[in-house]
Amino acid sequence: MVSELCLGTMTFGEQNSEAEAHAQLDTAMAAGINFIDTAEIYPVPPRAETQGLTETYIGTWLKQRGGRDRLVLASKVAGPGAWISYLRDGGNRLDRPNIIAALDASLARLQTDYLDLYQLHWPDRETNFFGKLGYEPSAEDRSIPLLETLEALAEQVQAGKVRHIGLSNETPWGLMTCLRLAERHGLPRPVTIQNPYNLLNRTFEIGLAEVALRERCGLLAYSPLGFGVLSGKYLNGVRPPGARLTLFQRFSRYSDPEAERATSAYVALARRHGLDPAQMALAWVTSRPFVTSNIIGATTLEQLAGNLASLDLTLSEEVIAGIEAIHRGQPNPAP
Repeated sequence: MVSELCLGTMTFGEQNSEAEAHAQLDTAMAAGINFIDTAEIYPVPPRAETQGLTETYIGTWLKQRGGRDRLVLASKVAGPGAWISYLRDGGNRLDRPNIIAALDASLARLQTDYLDLYQLHWPDRETNFFGKLGYEPSAEDRSIPLLETLEALAEQVQAGKVRHIGLSNETPWGLMTCLRLAERHGLPRPVTIQNPYNLLNRTFEIGLAEVALRERCGLLAYSPLGFGVLSGKYLNGVRPPGARLTLFQRFSRYSDPEAERATSAYVALARRHGLDPAQMALAWVTSRPFVTSNIIGATTLEQLAGNLASLDLTLSEEVIAGIEAIHRGQPNPAP
C-alpha cells in the first residue's frame, strides 16, 4: 500500500544539497508519505559528474533515520541512449548483465538490500516517449526482447533484491505485451507504469488508462505540474531565480505557446475559485481513478508543503467542469 502522493527526488544532488534532501524526506514522511521514487541516472539533468548522487543522499538518510521497513522505495534502470554514454561505458541496455549491474549499484548507493519497486526507466526499443510525436518504425529492430528483460527482472525478484517490477515511459503495446508475456511464462507482472500525466498532457487517457484499470497496473504520474509550469510562476515570460526552467533551458516540453495559453486558462480558473493553481492541478491528478500515486517534486520546503497540502483539497464539480471545458478547447497542448 502506497500513499496518494509519492516524493520524487530528481532534484537531489543538483538543485538540492544533501541536507536539503534529508529535510525534504523528513517533511514528507512526517506528512504521511511512505513512497519514495528515484533512479540510477538522477539527478536531472543527467550528468556524469552527478550521476547517482540522488540515490546516495537517500541512502545516507536511510542510514541515519532507519525505518526502512516502513517505506516503499522505488528506483529505475536506464535504457539505451547516447546522451548517457557515460553510464556503464555506454552499454546500458535492458539485458541481464546491465540490469544486475544497475540494480547492485543502486542498492549500494541506497544502503539497502532490496527495492520495493524496480522500474524500466524507458523502453529498450525505438518507440515514442519523452514527448516524441509521429511514430516512425525502425528499419531493423535491434532491441533486447521484452521476454529477456522480464526474465532478468524475475531473477532479481527470486533473489530477494526486488519485490515488484514496473514500467516507465511505456506505450499501450509495451504494457500489454509485458503483461501477456508475464502471464504466459509465469513471470512477475508489472504492477505500475510511471508516465507523464498533467493538465497539459492527458495522453495517458487515450490508450493506457483503460489498461491501467482493467489490468490493475496503476499510473505513477510524473510531472503532475509540468515542470512547475502549472503553478503559473512562469507565465508572461517570468523566470524566477533558481527555478528549474530558469536554470535549465532544456526543460521546454511544457512551455510552447499553446501550453502557455492553456496554463493561463487553468491558473485563471483556479484563482476564480480561490484555489492555489498548483494545488488544483495536483488534486486533479490525484483524484483520477487510474492513478496509484502522484509523484510530487520540490526544491524548497515551502514548495513541498504546498504540494502536500493538495491532499486536503477536493475539487468541486464546478471546478472539474471548468477543467474539462479548457481541455476540450486545447486538448493536450504539451504531449
